Amino acid sequence: MSKQKNTREALDYHSKPQPGKIKIVPTKPYATQRDLALAYSPGVAEPCLEIAKDPRNVYKYTAKGNIVAIISNGTAVLGLGDIGPEAAKPVMEGKSLLFKIFADIDGIDIELDTKDVDKFVETVKIIAPTFGGINLEDIKAPEAFEIERRLVEELDIPVMHDDQHGTAIISAAALLNALEIAGKQIEKVRIVVSGAGAAAISCTRLYKAFGAKGSNIVMLDSKGVIRKDRPQLSKEKLEFATTRKIDSLDQAMKDADVFIGLSRADIVTPDMLTAMADDPIVFAMANPDPEIAYGLACNTRKDIIMATGRSDHPNQVNNVLGFPFIFRGALDVKSTKINEAMKMAAVKALAALAKEPVPEQVNIAYGETRLTFGKDYIIPKPFDPRLIAEIPPAVARAAMESGLAKEPIEDWDGYKEALLQRLGSDNKIVRLLHNRAKMGIKKIVFAEADQLDVLKAAQIAHEEGIANPILLGNKEVIQELKKELEFDADIPIIDPNAEEAREKRQQYAKKYWKNRRRSGVTLYGARIKMHERNYFGAMMVSEGDADGMISGYSRAYPTVVKPILEVIGRASRVKKVATVNIMITNRGPLFLADTSINIDPNGEEIAEIAQMTANVATTFGFKPVMALLSYANFGSSSHPHARKVREAAKILHEHCPNIVVDGEIQTDFALNKELHQGQFPFSKLAGKKVNTLIFPNLESANITYKLLKELNKADSIGPIMVGLRKSVHILQLGASVDEMVNMTAVAVIDSQEREKRKKAKLGYK
Repeated sequence: MSKQKNTREALDYHSKPQPGKIKIVPTKPYATQRDLALAYSPGVAEPCLEIAKDPRNVYKYTAKGNIVAIISNGTAVLGLGDIGPEAAKPVMEGKSLLFKIFADIDGIDIELDTKDVDKFVETVKIIAPTFGGINLEDIKAPEAFEIERRLVEELDIPVMHDDQHGTAIISAAALLNALEIAGKQIEKVRIVVSGAGAAAISCTRLYKAFGAKGSNIVMLDSKGVIRKDRPQLSKEKLEFATTRKIDSLDQAMKDADVFIGLSRADIVTPDMLTAMADDPIVFAMANPDPEIAYGLACNTRKDIIMATGRSDHPNQVNNVLGFPFIFRGALDVKSTKINEAMKMAAVKALAALAKEPVPEQVNIAYGETRLTFGKDYIIPKPFDPRLIAEIPPAVARAAMESGLAKEPIEDWDGYKEALLQRLGSDNKIVRLLHNRAKMGIKKIVFAEADQLDVLKAAQIAHEEGIANPILLGNKEVIQELKKELEFDADIPIIDPNAEEAREKRQQYAKKYWKNRRRSGVTLYGARIKMHERNYFGAMMVSEGDADGMISGYSRAYPTVVKPILEVIGRASRVKKVATVNIMITNRGPLFLADTSINIDPNGEEIAEIAQMTANVATTFGFKPVMALLSYANFGSSSHPHARKVREAAKILHEHCPNIVVDGEIQTDFALNKELHQGQFPFSKLAGKKVNTLIFPNLESANITYKLLKELNKADSIGPIMVGLRKSVHILQLGASVDEMVNMTAVAVIDSQEREKRKKAKLGYK
């Protein structure tokens, strides 16, 4: 992707459909006059009076306990430097977004137009009553040290400068694990730190807290080695000044065990790596480019344990592993500080988590066969769902043990369960989809590529490395649209009506006629059909000229599904093709079936649809917990509509005992765990969180998923076709570009899975 195009997309992302990345959403009813009277005057007076009696009640009656202020003066924004408070705002909004999606914390960004430490501190103190915590961000050193020190001392809510402590906490966890793998002790290793800014100082302090010896540490800034005999050192640099008579990084790296890079790109050479001790540990964390390229470092030293700040290499030191969860734990016990014990507890919890078996969902998300603790996995992945259940409790316990918690936790199991419930509002499944698709890129036919939005989806899929598109449609139109989109990649374009496609048309027509000649199809009719893009595209997939196909953006579903069923057909032993929609809801992903094809399936067909839907959930790393829905609960009605669902449950219980499934059951009982447990403790779903809903007929499924999509603004992935011989998926009419990109990833993953099953059947690994 060109820099110009990348710039445009970044600007479009931040400006459309509305500027910015965050908004405020009401959490209480507001539909009636009564609601408004309670929300504001006169009802609001009651909580005001309660808080006036006891200020601690502010946590009971307001959102203070879940709001963190993200405060910057824009003096050290990313790698852009001092660009001012207004220019810092997009970054602070981004931090708010991360707080929300990773830990369900509401972040409010505040940009202060001052470089004066006293004014900064005073302003934050004045506004502090609004917030449960303060996250300081992108403030240049040395002012950042003084600002944080004073605010920690003078406020009674958690304060943390993430630029300092975030990197320190994550890299310390990685370092402890790397040392364990290398068989080295932190008290004995020689450490070189390149960089002397806020992050480097905080990292080195934390390493010392875990046992690193000051005499074994050499720190460098832009002027070289920081030595005791160097004049005019700040008190922070003086803390790490060495007495060794060395001047350069070259000299410092000789026989060093650990290199910590928080400086600039390409300052470490292969010769420097070669001079390090056996089993060197190198954390090259400069962004966007590390102090030495990952590939170069690994090729230079086969015994190296390497980490960077980049997501495209193993062992990413990413602050998002820390700050959302540290604040979550601190807020949940109403801690007055974030102290060293709490940071160290986060380090230990992160380090321990990397040694635990990795959930399949994480392996799938990161395109790994099996992540295991070792040189290439010394720190958990940012999208590991266990982070929220492990880090906050460790931080909360440390706060309680330090005497900082105003509201200690007693029910730890209940607390962990509540933390996991907070994960429901995320879009991690989309990340999982895209990463999984990139594991093995496939050729996907875009049957309506002369539609601007379809071509845009193909462009994104190509540029993101999700798929290799094949574009069907009018060649001239597609080429003009490509120019408009600045889509200059050399992508195959096929017009099924063009003379150059004649040979393929004839070939496909003969094959289609051969397969369908006993179903009333003539050879002449077959040739006519091959002029239609959905028949032509489906034949490409059927004959192995493409791996998958998406269509349906500009045509009604029934007109698209007919050629697909005729050309592709059902997989062996499948009686009914069906569709599954994945809804991204505030309780997590919900798998819904059948949303598009089967009007009134019988009990046996519902059971088959349920089995295929369970396979979809498993493919994406989720253990299906399935409710077979009805208007009735467990035999409360003898009507045939209820009986067929009961029959489906019986079939599944007998033939698929490993699937967690039950029914017939009403939707509210299926989704409300407490309600279900209270009324139907005998059910296989009792005490479990249902994530898969199987509907008794098409109208209920289709209506439900479209209601969820429109009224709750739930994102939808689908409809995913199940039961076909090949990977072909039909979009909803007028699908958005994002929906088409996601469906492209689905088509790729579907093809990957088919290839995997075929190899397994043939005995390949």
